[in-house]
Amino acid sequence: MSLRSLLQGAVDGAAETGTTAPGSGTKDALAYQELKLRTHLALLEQIDLKAIEKLPQSQRKSELRQLIEGVLSSGNAAINEAERRLLVRDILHEMLGYGPLELLMADPSVSDVLVNTHKHVFVERAGKLEDAGVRFNDNAHLMKIIDKIVSGAGRRVDESSPMVDARLPDGSRVNVIIPPLAVDGPVMSIRRFGAGALTIDDLVALRSISPPMAALLEALVKARLNILVSGGTGGGKTTLLNVLSGFIGPRERIVTIEDTAELRLQQRHVVRLESRPPNIEGKGEVSQRALLRNALRMRPDRIIVGEVRGAEAMDMLQAMNTGHEGSLATLHANSPRDALTRLESMLSMAGANLPLRTIRQQLASAVNVVIQIARLSDGKRKVVSIQEITGMEGEAVMMQEIFGFRQTGVAADGAVLGHFRATGTRPRFTERLQALGVALAEGMFDPARLYDAAN
Repeated sequence: MSLRSLLQGAVDGAAETGTTAPGSGTKDALAYQELKLRTHLALLEQIDLKAIEKLPQSQRKSELRQLIEGVLSSGNAAINEAERRLLVRDILHEMLGYGPLELLMADPSVSDVLVNTHKHVFVERAGKLEDAGVRFNDNAHLMKIIDKIVSGAGRRVDESSPMVDARLPDGSRVNVIIPPLAVDGPVMSIRRFGAGALTIDDLVALRSISPPMAALLEALVKARLNILVSGGTGGGKTTLLNVLSGFIGPRERIVTIEDTAELRLQQRHVVRLESRPPNIEGKGEVSQRALLRNALRMRPDRIIVGEVRGAEAMDMLQAMNTGHEGSLATLHANSPRDALTRLESMLSMAGANLPLRTIRQQLASAVNVVIQIARLSDGKRKVVSIQEITGMEGEAVMMQEIFGFRQTGVAADGAVLGHFRATGTRPRFTERLQALGVALAEGMFDPARLYDAAN
């Protein structure tokens, strides 16, 4: 296959597939990369980067496009108009964007971009990993893009500081680890966010939750019960937390506390706080616990903790127990019971030296409901359990499941089959909901009503 035909194939599919160059590992692909690199270097010799950076973004792109066209014309490259447009686009991405990742970052169907050295780039679409069809020239090329991303977020990464967490302007979360910690070369993970925040109706339409479960969650938030969202990495905890926050009234003052700001609340009266890691000298750290303690002095009606990770759990539970009802938080756990066990461990880390029974009593009185969300084997995310904490019995914290998801099989295409149903247990908090004027539909807790969860 000729370079011309290979380039033409890339042009035809670039917009749909996100590819920025012909397939890797072929002579034609290497020829394309060489032509792009040669054009890029020739362009750098002709322009004043500092002068270009001072131009408005739209004018900067127009000026660079004209210069690239001029370099290609003077170089007498044997390419047609479609191939020329592909080269111009890719060089613009190198100079103004994220290089080979630019089209992936513009693709709304991509939720994660995973770069495993310069050789392999994977993306997650609809909960499933797939090869992105792009690659970098070498690790130096990848490091150049990493430096652009990290420096744009006001951070740095080098041998003396080989790990970094950063946030892109669109809210996407970036994690980078480079040699000597990453043995084979630089590794980067980008967790992206959708263009618009999902609503509870979207979750029902996606079969991530049943209508009665959705109605119950709305009632719990409006009645100011303290809710803990539990799940694994990539399970949808932050998405669900965003959805739940949408039920908070517009007159309530909300303070959010996160390691990396991901929540996108729609209310006007929101204060967003973000922790700060130590600098390269090991100074300047501001932990979530420090932010949480400060938040208590900011007259919050609700406190939302993006993810509970450590000693801040103690201050969070004390806030829930001392007038900040209706608070929300997430943590990593595989089940609601595991979530409580993890919280016990975090409370022990807080250094309060409290007896285990006292810790569990604080847990039982502070947290009202635990919601478990999970990503299933087919990549779909579903709320698999809603459990109420009913108090203490002896030394144990007692829980009862209100709603759950039951898997019944797997379809031929790999889709998980199953249904949502109530357990038949009427939760104790219904009396509180009624007292606050929050009504629940008749028959909501009928275990005979099944809701198909297959998409």
